Amino acid sequence: MGLLFGFFLPQAAKFHTKGITKILLQASVVCLGFGMSLSEIVRVGRSGFLYTAVSIVFAMMLGLIFGRLMRVTATPSFLISAGTAICGGSAIAAVGPIVAATEQEMAISLSTVFMLNSVALFVFPPIGLALHLTQTQFGLWSALAIHDTSSVVGAATKYGSQALAIGTTVKLARALWIVPVSLVAMAVRKTERGTRIEWPWFILVFCLAAAARTYLSSFGPVYRLLSCLGKIGLTVTLYLIGAGLSKEALRQVGVRPLLQALALWTVVATGSLLLICSGWIRL
Repeated sequence: MGLLFGFFLPQAAKFHTKGITKILLQASVVCLGFGMSLSEIVRVGRSGFLYTAVSIVFAMMLGLIFGRLMRVTATPSFLISAGTAICGGSAIAAVGPIVAATEQEMAISLSTVFMLNSVALFVFPPIGLALHLTQTQFGLWSALAIHDTSSVVGAATKYGSQALAIGTTVKLARALWIVPVSLVAMAVRKTERGTRIEWPWFILVFCLAAAARTYLSSFGPVYRLLSCLGKIGLTVTLYLIGAGLSKEALRQVGVRPLLQALALWTVVATGSLLLICSGWIRL
């Protein structure tokens, strides 16, 4: 519905989604924390740290190589690589100001990532079912291979509750890498003094919500309500992401950035799936 709205009523879609998607996504993720155990979050986050670090470094390097081969301008190439490697639109929004990206370069990168997010939301659950992936395997795969947290949660929710818990936790662990990547970008690009890094504070609040659910169990009914509201909020977020895509956005993306993003995403998704199915990556 969001995609249809964005394509046929682009101006209305732009008005409704401006500034809302990011806030709603972060609030919804925090609410999901009230439905998860802190001990499970720590266990999954610790187990997935090595996979996260290796996959981010690999995706960043490969993305920059693809961008160079396809003659994509340096800044969009870097933003697309960061968005694919870490957490989609959140990473692009954080790194963009540091590398002095223009409004058009931000739009190109965000539109590319959001388009692939929409595809992932539809194709990942059927692929997981066809390959008989377990809940744990699918949650890990979606966290490693889908760009944005919202789409990871959307795909994992369709697959099962355990996949949702693992996918969300590992994805949030990946989001923490916004900070070191931003610092590296600042050092390499030597941008002007005073550039501010957008810290992902909502991840800390997510952990506090899980801690409250774990150690203050007397508020169980409230936590269940908040967790339910989180899932509803993510559904709305996915609608807004779809509504933010328009024919104009597709024209802005062009062929080369889209090919770079598609090639990088294909390698990351296929490679991580093969490693998970073969047992090289597991929790």
